[in-house]
Amino acid sequence: MMCEVMPTINEDTPMSQRGSQSSGSDSDSHFEQLMVNMLDERDRLLDTLRETQESLSLAQQRLQDVIYDRDSLQRQLNSALPQLKVYRHCNMHSEKGVVLVKAFHAF
Repeated sequence: MMCEVMPTINEDTPMSQRGSQSSGSDSDSHFEQLMVNMLDERDRLLDTLRETQESLSLAQQRLQDVIYDRDSLQRQLNSALPQLKVYRHCNMHSEKGVVLVKAFHAF
């Protein structure tokens, strides 16, 4: 395994002169730019993650609302269904009775 040795930077030298002293200044600036780009990308990804989490939270809340509405409508339907069966049963018998009465009157 090989490792590169970074040039030493004299702390007494101003930043503007450091680039001219070091032969690796181009690689240093490239490295710094790479780090800045990585941090920018990380920030963008974190923003996207936050937005996605908020969107997911809203979608989950909407799903809970829809499930509640569905269950409520199902309960209403189940409570009305026996009444519909009785109504339909009575209606069928009254229709048969009307047909029978009409048939009887026809003779």
